[in-house]
Parts: sequence; structure tokens; C-alpha cells
Amino acid sequence: MSDVITKAVEGLSAKVSSFDGVAKFVIPGEGAIMIDQNGVRAADEEADVTLTAEAEVFRAILEGEMNPTAAFMTGKLSVDGNMGMAMQLGAVLG
Repeated sequence: MSDVITKAVEGLSAKVSSFDGVAKFVIPGEGAIMIDQNGVRAADEEADVTLTAEAEVFRAILEGEMNPTAAFMTGKLSVDGNMGMAMQLGAVLG
């Protein structure tokens, strides 16, 4: 597991204790992070919604420097799957 994924898991765990559904964050070249009712972990599994962004975008979102909706609207964050779940995550992270 990369340092980027390890730090992202730690950052997401601090913000999200559990999630009603299954979401996956993909950081190209680094790996994937799953969020579900059991919490946050490094893994690459099937999900209801998949969010993909470069490492610096995820870092900025986690640190509150970038709004998830703004990242999506500017093409820095892509969403595939259940948009309602993506919006729920955006509210938690934003």
C-alpha cells in the first residue's frame, strides 16, 4: 500500500466512521479506498459509487482546501455510479 493511500485512509477515517452504501475512492497510480458500513479501508472492490481524482485533489478535499462539488464541477473529480451517494459523501467531506 502506498503512503498516499495510507494517509488518505487515515484522513477519511477521521471524517467518516461509516457510510450507508459502498463508495470507492480511486487515486490513479496509487490505489483505491473503500468506505462502507464497516468504515474506511484500503481495498479495490465493487461499489455503488466510484470517485476518481489525483492525489493532490483528494488531499485538498480532505484538508478542506477544496470543495468536493467544486472539484467535480471543474473536472478534477469524476464520479461514476450513484450520484446521490456521491452528494452524501460530498456533504460529509465538504
